[in-house]
Amino acid sequence: MNPAIAIVADDLTGSGDTAVQFVRAGWTTRLSIDGAHEALAAPAADDVDVLAVTTHSRALPAAQAGAVIRRNVERLRAAGVARLYKKVDSTLRGAFKAEIDAAREAWGADAIAVVCPAFPATGRTVEDGMLMVNGQPVTATSAATDPVTPVTESHIPTLLGCAHVAAKAGESPESLAARIAQAGATVVVDARDDADLERLARAIGILGPRALPVGAGGLAVPLARVWAGADQTAPVVVVVTSQHSAARAQAAALQAAGARTWAPSLADLADDAAWRKWCEPLLRAHAQAGADAAGTLLLLAPAGQREGLDSDTVAQRLGALAAQAIGASRAAGVVATGGDGARQVLLALGAGGIALVDEVIGGVPLGTLTGGTADGLPVVTKAGGFGAEDVLVRAVRAIRDRRFKR
Repeated sequence: MNPAIAIVADDLTGSGDTAVQFVRAGWTTRLSIDGAHEALAAPAADDVDVLAVTTHSRALPAAQAGAVIRRNVERLRAAGVARLYKKVDSTLRGAFKAEIDAAREAWGADAIAVVCPAFPATGRTVEDGMLMVNGQPVTATSAATDPVTPVTESHIPTLLGCAHVAAKAGESPESLAARIAQAGATVVVDARDDADLERLARAIGILGPRALPVGAGGLAVPLARVWAGADQTAPVVVVVTSQHSAARAQAAALQAAGARTWAPSLADLADDAAWRKWCEPLLRAHAQAGADAAGTLLLLAPAGQREGLDSDTVAQRLGALAAQAIGASRAAGVVATGGDGARQVLLALGAGGIALVDEVIGGVPLGTLTGGTADGLPVVTKAGGFGAEDVLVRAVRAIRDRRFKR
């Protein structure tokens, strides 16, 4: 298997600070100290999702740097790499324009270089096309007097001779993607904070493989997560059995975010015949939908009580239903709220436990199932009364935005 993503960086340290962002999002990643030819020839190249190569081209003259980048990108493209991230210096040092132009031309005739070297965590922002470092134009910093690659221009569109897409407060990723697509072959996009970078990463995801993101470690953080979920065509199944008011509010927030909902009544759950009559048509439709079932499927226990219907039966029925829905659609993951319900989901899938990998938030673990019919399936479990109203939305996003291998 060839790497799915390549990072092409002009120096080793920059390659490393970008590659590690993909590691954090669950991608198996290898950092090479040399270019694409050497990296692809290494035995380990067949076992990684992301291959970061280093061209050592920052101090080269523009024509030579461009030629080096072109050769590397062409080799990676020929090797089957589906997505490319061009790492550049966050203070614009090096043969900035030559490398971006060469990467874009080598990537494809319809490629769009989407340029944003912002890294707010380190004080780098892009505002009205200007690269700012701790609130000052980059040419007012030590980058302007760098002895090898001095920076002489802070306005990135001027440096690149390209279009600029200004920030719009509250804009959707879809709207931003449309503006980028209409702007030209190379486009500089503003980002003042992490929220702007998140929006831009999602816009790049919408544009698809023709988009060639160009940036520093900052843009790589959300993009690694966006690309992790870009090819998912299966639902995340969410099971809410808790009666706690917090869990009900969280379910409502998930519905508001677009989740399809299966919500049986107390009467539907009361006996075997009623339950089968309610479940079977839903499961048939779900199985027939295939890829069209992508999104979020919420299985929501009804509020209230009914004589002869106990909470254990409700949890058992919904757990078994969740397992059937997961099996019918090869689900992307499962989220379970309420301890009894979570246990019943695992029992119905035959899982022996959970291999923990991260947290959605403190106290809400993310892992993968071990054993059973859905071994390796991403899973989030949460106590019914725990978390803010958006915690289920965030749990689904955590599954979507991480690379899991099954």
